[in-house]
Amino acid sequence: MLVLEQLQRRFGEVVALDRLDLTVAAGELRGFVGPNGAGKTTAMRCAVGVTTPDAGTVTWEGRPVDLEVRRRIGYMPEERGLYPRMRVMEQLVYLARLHGLSAAAATANATHWLERLGLSARRDSAVEELSLGNQQRVQLAAALVHDPVLLILDEPFSGLDPIAVDVMSEVLLERAAAGVAVVFSSHQLDLVEDLCRSVTVVDAGRVVLRGDVRELKRAGDRRLRVAVDGEPTWVAALPTDTEVVDRGNGEVTVALGARVDPGEVIALARASGPLLHVRLEEPRLSELFRDALQDRLRS
Repeated sequence: MLVLEQLQRRFGEVVALDRLDLTVAAGELRGFVGPNGAGKTTAMRCAVGVTTPDAGTVTWEGRPVDLEVRRRIGYMPEERGLYPRMRVMEQLVYLARLHGLSAAAATANATHWLERLGLSARRDSAVEELSLGNQQRVQLAAALVHDPVLLILDEPFSGLDPIAVDVMSEVLLERAAAGVAVVFSSHQLDLVEDLCRSVTVVDAGRVVLRGDVRELKRAGDRRLRVAVDGEPTWVAALPTDTEVVDRGNGEVTVALGARVDPGEVIALARASGPLLHVRLEEPRLSELFRDALQDRLRS
């Protein structure tokens, strides 16, 4: 298990990490999300030893992250770290050897990941000759080529087309199913929701929400989406512990408190005109994200 405990880091007057905690267990696929400047990249850099925290600890399976542990980590930095003029296959083999693999194992692993990620035809191309999406795939292969037990990926889906997103998603799910601890950051919250069992939301260097995605959604305010054939004047009579969170294209979305009967709201809407459609939903992760950030600002 990766454990980041009470991490603190300042850059001059800027507080990047403010007693941040994060855990990622073997076989877990955890989303790590937050607005720009929230501290995600700094936390990940601390986890792999690129940045040293001012206070707090980083451990893997109860031991400090030393050189031996770092050799077992697959890291994909946001700014990317490939040698642009080096050929793809040569580069992957070189990186695998740096992590301790034999020449034969490095070559076999590099070949496997180039095939798995659809890059076999570009194995002899220089990285700078590839599209940005294919460079992204090579960067993922570089993080995987040494068979890591922990994957730390900073914005791995950035700039990918839908097909590449599907490939990346499949690989992360496969790695987690194989027992690898996986944590990745992303601004694509719907993707995080679909992929991840657990999520940690950070803002201003602090954790503002974390837990099992399904449990967080069940605990959040339900959303009732209603459209009527007429003006939505009924919203003026909504009961307490409800809130209109969105309206447009003739549809109104109402957040319902735990004790609110959806039937009561539907009856109000029906009184304004014929119902066109009604849908009761759990909140999306993006909605929980916004609520968590607003709660922090109010606190």
